[in-house]
Amino acid sequence: MASLSRPTAPRFDVEIFQNEYLAEGAQEVNAIVTVTATGGGTSGGRPLLPGDGPAAGVVIMVDCSGSMQYPAAKAKNAREATAAAIDTLRDGVAFAVVAGTHEATEVYPGDGTLAVAGSSTRAQAKQALRKLTPAGGTAIGTWLTKAHALFGSRPDLAIRHAILLTDGRNEHEKPAELQRALDLATGYFTADCRGVGTDWEVSELRKISSALLGTVDIVAEPDGLAEDFRAMMAAAMGKQVADVALRVWTPANARVTYVKQVAPSVEDLTARRTEAGPRAGDYPTGSWGDESRDYHVCVEVPAAAVGNEMLAARISLILPQPGDATPEVLSQGLVKAVWTDDLASSTRINSQVAHYTGQAELADSIQEGLAAHRAGDVDRATAKLGAAVRLAHRTGNEGTLKLLQKVVDVVDAKEGTVRFRKDVSEADSMTLETRSTKTVRVKK
Repeated sequence: MASLSRPTAPRFDVEIFQNEYLAEGAQEVNAIVTVTATGGGTSGGRPLLPGDGPAAGVVIMVDCSGSMQYPAAKAKNAREATAAAIDTLRDGVAFAVVAGTHEATEVYPGDGTLAVAGSSTRAQAKQALRKLTPAGGTAIGTWLTKAHALFGSRPDLAIRHAILLTDGRNEHEKPAELQRALDLATGYFTADCRGVGTDWEVSELRKISSALLGTVDIVAEPDGLAEDFRAMMAAAMGKQVADVALRVWTPANARVTYVKQVAPSVEDLTARRTEAGPRAGDYPTGSWGDESRDYHVCVEVPAAAVGNEMLAARISLILPQPGDATPEVLSQGLVKAVWTDDLASSTRINSQVAHYTGQAELADSIQEGLAAHRAGDVDRATAKLGAAVRLAHRTGNEGTLKLLQKVVDVVDAKEGTVRFRKDVSEADSMTLETRSTKTVRVKK
């Protein structure tokens, strides 16, 4: 393990957890890569102050379609939540508020640029929230395109983050239009997405949050919006370095099978690879403050005889530099492969690898089970959610187990014996689906 510290950003450390021993002829190498950033964000227990860290900008996109007026409290809670987020902005951070309908309207500052947070601009922005009145349809791609343009007015920004709230499906534009907007935004800004109520599409918001390396969650009751927005903005204010990539180098004749973030949530990054020179590829990780994340890297190597050993992969944290300058290596770790005829060594599964394999299976089982239930296949739904209960119990994911218990009656958690509950609320079902990818870490 190696690490490098930076004067104005977190220090990054990489730890590799694996069983490096393979049976003769085996080719698959698995490792959990723990990346920890410390010394940035809320360094020393205090919040960041004006002038700390890189230039940052935030765009808040609030659904103002007609459905936001039913119930009436929904629009009111959305305005209050946006005000809470604005109050959480750090002085000096650039920001804007966008009203989203079948088009995108700048609510504040309203001149195609970003305002700079201070006592007067925060007050003006909160006054402008009276313009957030429900009417019209929903075309989220236009909102994302507007956010992209607003961030473009400040090319000096290093941290660009958006918050997106909706209560409905993206019904007033074609899927291709949303995809074009996502293609434009991907790699340029990150976004946290929230669905309020139960009339929005989980897969739709997850697609957006995944592409933009953010989070997705449900706020079933509108009165929970303000606290959620405050927490999202506080997390955004702690980000100190953006565009960090996980670079995986492999030797000749080896290939990367997959790269997944597995904590704090499951996110498959395999298809996001960009080539980074001979036998190396970069996988985006987004923006960082003080935090720790885990990644599962699987590499296929050439089979070898007993006694051979090789470097299966070199994992580096990379920070791009302006122009064609060489990227900065923030930290680095090594994945190894050693072939042995000792059965005990070669068949032992590393506890971290086993745990996160179970967490990924848990997420898949929940999503497949709920999809089967929607399709009317109760037997498959029961089997999949039973498997999810068994995995949640085995891996100690108490949060997900509690969500499962609102959808199924658990007869035997260890065996995964369940029965579907009658009259399951749409909110409980959507909460389980939305949070299915949240994971727990291995207990030390």
